Amino acid sequence: MLETIERKPILSIFLIVVTMLGFSIDYLPVSIMEARNFITAREMVIDGNWLLTTMNGLARYEKPPLPTWLTACFGMLCGIKNLLALRLPAILCVALAGIGIYKVSFNILEHKLHSFYNALIGVTSFYVIGIVIEAPWDIYTHAFMLISIYYLFQLFRTEQNLKYSVLAGSFMGLSILCKGPISIYALLLPFLIAYGFVYGYRLNRTKIGSIFMSIIIALCIGGWWYFYVRINDPETFLAIAQKETGNWSSYNVKPFYYYWSFFTQSGIWTIPAFIALLYPYMKSRVSNLRAYHFSLLWTLTAVVLLSLIPEKKSRYLMPVLIPMAINTGFYIEYLIRSFKTLNDKRETFPVYFNFGLIALIGLAFPLVGFFIAPQLNGVLLFWFALASLALFGIGLFILIQLKSKNIKLVFYSCIGFIAAILIAVLPLTKTQVASNYHPISSLSEEASQQGLKVYSFSTVAPEMIWQFGDKIPELKNEDNQIHLPNETKFGMLATSISPEDQNLLNANYHIELITTYDLNRADQDSRQYNGRLFADYYILIKK
Repeated sequence: MLETIERKPILSIFLIVVTMLGFSIDYLPVSIMEARNFITAREMVIDGNWLLTTMNGLARYEKPPLPTWLTACFGMLCGIKNLLALRLPAILCVALAGIGIYKVSFNILEHKLHSFYNALIGVTSFYVIGIVIEAPWDIYTHAFMLISIYYLFQLFRTEQNLKYSVLAGSFMGLSILCKGPISIYALLLPFLIAYGFVYGYRLNRTKIGSIFMSIIIALCIGGWWYFYVRINDPETFLAIAQKETGNWSSYNVKPFYYYWSFFTQSGIWTIPAFIALLYPYMKSRVSNLRAYHFSLLWTLTAVVLLSLIPEKKSRYLMPVLIPMAINTGFYIEYLIRSFKTLNDKRETFPVYFNFGLIALIGLAFPLVGFFIAPQLNGVLLFWFALASLALFGIGLFILIQLKSKNIKLVFYSCIGFIAAILIAVLPLTKTQVASNYHPISSLSEEASQQGLKVYSFSTVAPEMIWQFGDKIPELKNEDNQIHLPNETKFGMLATSISPEDQNLLNANYHIELITTYDLNRADQDSRQYNGRLFADYYILIKK
């Protein structure tokens, strides 16, 4: 079976990603960034706002619409409330990124199996998986840009200028239509710098013309939506653009060295990723020194360029994980090739420590049942038994193969370990629901039965709007202007009301607190409790 998987790497990458993420990812709660995407997709389907995109009825031009279009299309096919269907386009983009890593790797290595290792490291890295939930636009823009980079690679090295310039420009344009120029700066520019230093550019007039054609195609595909919105809603577009560009230098500002622990974002590959960055150690051990120079320089250049931007968030490191997967693959390939002959404890200890720790986690997982046993019943008990059996078995197998120094099977077992966690452990998160958890999913129907329209006094969490299932108009806008509705009786959600606003409402309405909706799965006294995820629900009757 292993030979079949290795013989068809692209199909294997696709099936591995879909299997890992397609079974249980709908158990995870919707994040704030996801909710924004899903709300906009819902309003595309229901209200027809496909070009002048909206969120909760208000203009939403902060992000280009391609990811939301794809989400909306899957929602139309499978149901706009089907969480797995809405997440499926992002899952497919993880697979596309994995295929892109394989194709780019094969270009520089001309080694099928080594390229396959690189792709598996990429698709099982922590933030590559996490970005599907935390910031769905990112995986789209970087996946499309990676395919563009593959075709640029072909353009630089072959004479098929027209074919590859059109393909490179098209995928670059799709990347721009997902998140603007972000991936150009974070992924493409570091690639171009690394490629120029390591391989050099052999440019003639025809090649320069082909590159120029790629740029024109990219700008046309990626820029037409911006032009359309600029023409049709210029005032709102310019205000949003000014706010977004201002955030780069004034919002979430972190020091230059904030990203220096970037290799930890690879999760299970943290130690191998760190060792692979140690050039003095790796230079005499890699199978292709020039390709290693390229992947190392691509990785480090991406980190430096991202560090120059004042605004920093951990998830912005996601594009770094792409060249770093290729770079880490050199160390994994070296271990697979040479570990059986290594006797130096300075070399073997990190290997035994890293993979031994993973094995021990798998062996220890069944003990978790003693702590969560009261919450395990019915289908949850099935998932726990499945997870325990899988992780214990994989952990034991890793230890056996470590003893035999068979790093290839250890490596594949780690891929299985990640898959087992995503498939069988994620459903257990359903046990982690605090007593204060009170979903808002039934409010829309209840208010409709009572003949009430529901408003929010100010902004409520996007997750709450998504779960509500419809728009929740705001009574108080960003400029603190209050617009009271015409209805004599209506529902109102509010997270907080100032004394001045309370006096205004009391002067006009009889106010009754009905309940509190709380989407937190953690207790109120917990550090994980998010005060943004609750709202009091009132019914107001005009005096």
